[in-house]
Order: sequence, then structure tokens, then C-alpha cells
Amino acid sequence: MEFSTRVCFKLSAGGSGMLMDKVHSSRKQNRWQIGQSRMLCTLAFLACIAPGTQFLAAVVLSHGDALRIGRKIWQNECNGTIAGLTSWNEGENFASLGIGHFIWYPKNQRGPFEESFPKLVSFIASRGAKLPAFLLKIEETPCPWNSRAEFLHAQHTPAMNQLRQFLANTVDFQAEFLISRLQNALPKMLAEAAPSDRANVQQQFERMASTREGCFALADYVNFKGEGVLHTERYQGEGWGLLQVLDAMHGIEPARAVNEFSRSAKTVLERRVQNAPPQRHESRWLAGWIQRVNSYSRG
Repeated sequence: MEFSTRVCFKLSAGGSGMLMDKVHSSRKQNRWQIGQSRMLCTLAFLACIAPGTQFLAAVVLSHGDALRIGRKIWQNECNGTIAGLTSWNEGENFASLGIGHFIWYPKNQRGPFEESFPKLVSFIASRGAKLPAFLLKIEETPCPWNSRAEFLHAQHTPAMNQLRQFLANTVDFQAEFLISRLQNALPKMLAEAAPSDRANVQQQFERMASTREGCFALADYVNFKGEGVLHTERYQGEGWGLLQVLDAMHGIEPARAVNEFSRSAKTVLERRVQNAPPQRHESRWLAGWIQRVNSYSRG
């Protein structure tokens, strides 16, 4: 498959296959594949950032390619296991759920990071999948476990088992959700970037999106560390998202884009750890983060 450097996102149906150790496909998978067989949806978007300036962004992905990206992200986040679909990392105040470790905060808990699990559940519901009863009003429902200790103690409860099975059965929709987030990333980044930086950010995005390896790196990193547009996701005024990684790149050749992206991401993540509040002890995660972004250049 070839990727378009004119950046317009398209998901089209194609061969999928089972992901990792997923036991069953989604209940609505057959209906979903039939309904999206001609196109899983062609999403073109225009970002009008300044008067007289239009930015057209895009990537073309088959359904099979979207699932392969989802599978690799599942491997990065959860070691590709069903058990890894329900996690709560030490030192965090939120659960990390699904193939992308989507964040779900307990009641009266918030942090600098965007809460993404409720958005995921709403997305899956819109695709016709059956939700566990306790997720039916997800926009009003906080994470039912208030701490990591409670979460770990509940590993074999009915609610946790239902949640884990739901996530195992909807890997295809989670992959689609991840690609949807990437589709929406460029307009957000261009709106946040300084006017003088916008052309370079778009150019670097298009360099990356022109190859399969680059497209995966974009999708993985935006899920891993966000778009870089939220002012709450800053330490000492410095962000660590996709915008910051692309903004620090200045190459031209597509063939070298992924290597440059890995180096830029490493620098951005090291800066994040240096700027982080000491009580977060983020240096404990840095080696794993660097290993992850270095893997982009290895394909």
C-alpha cells in the first residue's frame, strides 16, 4: 500500500485478522465490516488557521493497516496481553485501560493529562457494540476504583472481568479510535503552533505520514504523549506531545523522517523528565520511553 503525502485521512476495509491474544472479534464486527466495506470513512479536514491560509492534512489507511497499528500500540502499552488491558501504574491517580492505556480518573480526581477512556467508550457505543451496564452512562461515570490499591484488589471481581472482556472484544474499534485521534491531531497542532512554525509542523507531519513506519510513529506517539496542545500538559511551560516533536524537526527527505522523529522525541521526553516536579519521579520511566521511541526507526 502507498501513502499519500497530500494528507487526507481515509480508512478503507481490507483484510484484518485477529489481533494478538484476542479471543473473539467484536459482536458487531461483521456488520461493521459490511457497512464500512466501501469505505470505513473518508475524512478530509481543512484547518483555516490564518486569513487566506488553508492547511489540508491527510493519510490513507486501509482497515488492515489501522488494525496493524492498533496491534503494535497494544504491544507497546500492554505487552499484547488481555491482562494488560486493565492497568493502574504506580505513582498515577488514574486507571489506564485498553490497547492505548486510555486514562480514566476516579471521582474527585484530576490531573494534567487528558481523560480519554470516556471518549473511547462513547466512540465504541456509536459503532453499535454492547457496553457493560456500569459504562452505559460513561460521561457521568467516574472510575469506580478510587486508588491503585483498590484497583489491584478488584482484579477478579465481576466488574473488572466485564471490563476486561469488553476491552478484549473491541480491539478493532479501539484501533479505529486511535486513528481517529491522529486524524484530528494536525488541525489542533496548527491552531496551537506559532504562525511562523505552522508550515514546518505541517511539512514534518506530511514527511512522516508518507511512509508506513512514519504513520505508525505518528499514531503511537500521539496516543502515547498526546498532541501537545493542552496547556495543562506542560512542565515549566514546556510540552512533550507530538507538536513539540514535529516542531523540532527540520529535515526534508521522507526516507530520513522516522530517524529524525525518534531523535526529536527522545530530546523532548528527556526535557520533560528534567522539568517534571521531583515528587513524580519520572526518571523511573525514561528508559522505557526512550526504548519505545527508538523502536520507530527500527521499523
